Amino acid sequence: MRMSKLFSQTLRDRPSEAEIASHELLLRAGFIRQLAAGIFTYMPFAKRSLTKIENIMREEMSAIGGQEISMPVVHPADIWKKTNRWYQIGSEMGRFKDKAGRDMVLAMTHEEVVADLVCKEIHSYRQLPMLIYHIQTKWRDDPRPRAGLIRVREFTMKDSYSLDADMEGLDLQYRAHYQAYFNIFHRCGVPVIAVKSDVGMMGGSLAHEFMYLTPVGEDTLLICADCGYAANRHIARFQKPNPDKEDLLPVEKIETPEMTTIEELADFLGVPKSRTAKAVFMIATIPEGTEEQEKFVFAIVRGDMNLNEIKLANTVKAKELRPATDEEIRAVGAVPGYASPIAVKDTLVVVDDLIPVSPNLVAGANEEGYHLKNVNIGRDFEADIIADITLAEDGFACPQCGEKLHASRGVEVGNIFKLGTRYSKDTDSTFLDQDGETQYVIMGSYGIGSGRLLASAAEEYNDENGLILPITIAPYEVHLLSLKGAEEAAQGVYEELMNAGVEVLYDDREESPGVKFADADLIGLPLRLTVSKRSLKENSVETKRRDSEQAELIPITETVQRVQTLLTDLHNEIQDLVVEVPFDD
Repeated sequence: MRMSKLFSQTLRDRPSEAEIASHELLLRAGFIRQLAAGIFTYMPFAKRSLTKIENIMREEMSAIGGQEISMPVVHPADIWKKTNRWYQIGSEMGRFKDKAGRDMVLAMTHEEVVADLVCKEIHSYRQLPMLIYHIQTKWRDDPRPRAGLIRVREFTMKDSYSLDADMEGLDLQYRAHYQAYFNIFHRCGVPVIAVKSDVGMMGGSLAHEFMYLTPVGEDTLLICADCGYAANRHIARFQKPNPDKEDLLPVEKIETPEMTTIEELADFLGVPKSRTAKAVFMIATIPEGTEEQEKFVFAIVRGDMNLNEIKLANTVKAKELRPATDEEIRAVGAVPGYASPIAVKDTLVVVDDLIPVSPNLVAGANEEGYHLKNVNIGRDFEADIIADITLAEDGFACPQCGEKLHASRGVEVGNIFKLGTRYSKDTDSTFLDQDGETQYVIMGSYGIGSGRLLASAAEEYNDENGLILPITIAPYEVHLLSLKGAEEAAQGVYEELMNAGVEVLYDDREESPGVKFADADLIGLPLRLTVSKRSLKENSVETKRRDSEQAELIPITETVQRVQTLLTDLHNEIQDLVVEVPFDD
């Protein structure tokens, strides 16, 4: 490809909208252009890189028996209503009506479409197991798109779906995807870890996220360096303390003027925060069939800990949670800043499982300026639900070995879900087993976003001058620079490399050497070749790896052979990253 004909250009200045390194560099190097918030055009460089990423996905899916199909982006809402996700998913779902007034959906994912296909195509156990996948556009109307391709509204995803006759078959396909996903990420040069995660809107019994660890990530992970435990903060567990047993003391009302926070209260009373009960008030939107109901949720955790809203939402089966207003809090008989579960009305009281073993806590008195000492569950108030609703945090004890957990930030680049019969039951997707009995097809769902993977690679591989993309996903393998006075020789090198099957970006523009070198560094192709009058004096071409400071001269007659050797070395370095990874169940 000649740069003089390229439908893109590099940018000298840092774009004002760029938030992180990958966003800035992909814009400046001419890979992407923004059309609207969270919506991007992929320019020629990005398109070539994404195609390489997607072909790696295809190879790894084929290796575990996947068959590629293509499913629609636009779905009739009826299939989403069958699974209730039409009612369960909030405003991030793209809903519209067609000309006939029928409800329609822009694809967020394709479980419903797969279930519809299963109804039509799968009839006997002899057709199972099966694995299908596609690489398709998705739409999720995220209210906070940010960080370039890290968090977008329109994106391309490889999503695959396993179909099995029994749970043992699902286990096999789930584990096959677990390793295949590591292979994909490692072949793209992106280091990841797998962590257990919340099943969220997908449902099912088990999920893992593949996380690229980076300070710019929006997800918080809790990791144990000693035993390897790793989980998304949304579901992370930890060993909770085991308080000493005490006799239950009489409730005592005490004056606590203007003490509306746990910190102020503990300081005022001279007690540790662990001796207090923290009240959190939420309004939960809970689907009930095709209808929705709002419920006031009174959540209680120990004062030295924080509420995990995802755990709470899962516990009460809420579609959405929002903080209750002061007016809503007062309407149930509680007082903001001085609230207690004692004598409240029309509320769902959810208590963390540490509260029942933490005696004689300080809680609100539901009266301005007063708290109650020695409040105990079972005697002074009752809970509708007792569950783990506490947020795991840095330094808490690992649930497996007891050592300290470490909090890290990460970007989710892939996920896998054991769906079981979550969708097949709702859509009556069945088959006849060996005994002629009707059974539900057992499903798994597995996704990777190709744009986010490219952004993660750009975030991982860059320096102050630009990108340094891995050989497997760089848009071209070689960046050939022609300097003034060496045009004819450079043209010859270009033609020889092209004839040998090498992917070459040829900078044939009438620009200064400084501009060409700066653009080569910015675009970040793995290997740079420079043909100049100075190199030709020695009948040579200058070659330099983008990830190295060292340049060397090679005889111009050996250019193709030496380039092929260097490219092979670069590919081997990536291939060495592809290793067997133990499955974390």
